[in-house]
Amino acid sequence: MAKQRSSHPSRGKAALLSLLATLLTLVISIQPSSATKICPSFRPITRRPFTTAAACIATTLPLRGGGAAATITTTTATNTNTPSTILKSFIQTVLNARTHLAAAAVARAVSIFGMYPVDTIKTRIQIGQGDAFRLGGLYSGVAGSLVGQVPYGVLTFGSYEIYKQSLLSRFPNTKPAFIYALAAILGDVTGSGWLCPSEVMKQQLQAGIYPSMGEALKGIWKKSGFGGFYQGFTGGLARDVPFRVAQLTTFEVTKSLYLRAKKSTSTADNADSVSLSALEAAICGAAAGSFSAAITNPLDKIKTLMMTDTTNAYGGSVVACATKIVRDEGVGGLFKGVVPRVGYIAPSVCIFFVTYELVQQKMKKTD
Repeated sequence: MAKQRSSHPSRGKAALLSLLATLLTLVISIQPSSATKICPSFRPITRRPFTTAAACIATTLPLRGGGAAATITTTTATNTNTPSTILKSFIQTVLNARTHLAAAAVARAVSIFGMYPVDTIKTRIQIGQGDAFRLGGLYSGVAGSLVGQVPYGVLTFGSYEIYKQSLLSRFPNTKPAFIYALAAILGDVTGSGWLCPSEVMKQQLQAGIYPSMGEALKGIWKKSGFGGFYQGFTGGLARDVPFRVAQLTTFEVTKSLYLRAKKSTSTADNADSVSLSALEAAICGAAAGSFSAAITNPLDKIKTLMMTDTTNAYGGSVVACATKIVRDEGVGGLFKGVVPRVGYIAPSVCIFFVTYELVQQKMKKTD
């Protein structure tokens, strides 16, 4: 008798939630202003420094290892309430940023590949494997991770811009920093609809559940169907949204303190014009990301366990998983893997910025 495919209700709900999140772009986008300057945030070192901290951090320092923003000017159609015009706006945004996105894609890939062993060690520690630092399998799942991460960067960037335009149009009197933060969170949620399947396969490969990406693909489908690829989706959102909020807030505080110190050492004539260079912004971003990674490590562990839980031992929900961790390991168990998680962020940001600059300069020479 053929085995029946098991279906866990929470996984089906997660898959549905993911699809709804991706469609949020179509729901929220209304009447963006024409000739809007999109993402006036990232400037390479040869240009002016960052002008808007929240916008910069929103797309330059994403959760999973690199990304950046560009200065683009677009003109949108008058009627943007239909899916077709929203899709055209998204495509135009991506096309206008193609040089930036190409450089960002290379930088993202290099930073992910370079720091991938640290991510694997973190996963092993969080799921309680004995020899977390063994050399074998440190790059298990890296190909799938890259396949998921690079398109995720494009989708997050494009949806972030559409959300930002729409929110600025709908709430013109709201502080731009708040709008940028909310748009970044919504962009993350939308991008997660694409990223989650590759994350599930990546983490199950890192955990040694499957020997190869092909086996993971077949095994997850056979066991849980489509919903299996969204196992732990809610755990991912429970980690990503607080991380983004903490990251944005910490970046603003770090930037403020740094600028205050910088102004105190500047002459009276140029004190008012003091600002962050791209390199200084990267350092502040790395510090903010490291701090945010530390305080959200419990949520990252929950997400990891939910994505690698093939027997439903952790209940299939964030609350059930957190409860079991505390019951079995104590509160300290929530912070397992915090050192490699924090150690992953800062080098990833630095690798990203350096690679991004080198690729951008190379592309300019070939133009």
